[in-house]
Amino acid sequence: MTKKPITKQIETEVDPSSKIETIRNLLFGESIQQYDSEFETLKKEIETKKSELQSYIDEVRGELMQSIDSLSTDVNIRITDLEDALNEKTETLTEKKVDKKDLSKLLISLGEKIGK
Repeated sequence: MTKKPITKQIETEVDPSSKIETIRNLLFGESIQQYDSEFETLKKEIETKKSELQSYIDEVRGELMQSIDSLSTDVNIRITDLEDALNEKTETLTEKKVDKKDLSKLLISLGEKIGK
């Protein structure tokens, strides 16, 4: 009977994670080290790919921002050109347009001259 309390006491002192570790080693043995090594290799490859993807994303973002800036500049230039053309056409029409009051005064003065 004295043996049972001793084993129970030893079991309570042993960490549950070490029990799991012991069982894992018994079941898998050396292959677990191989799996761990493979997982570490895969983890490093994933990290490498992640950093490559991040740099590619940054590069594409920079190119997009540059394209947007260029497009914005082009649009602003075209808008300015259109505004200038519109102002020029407006001035041309204003110059060609004859004011009705001025025309009536001219016709009245012409009529008075003819009548004299």
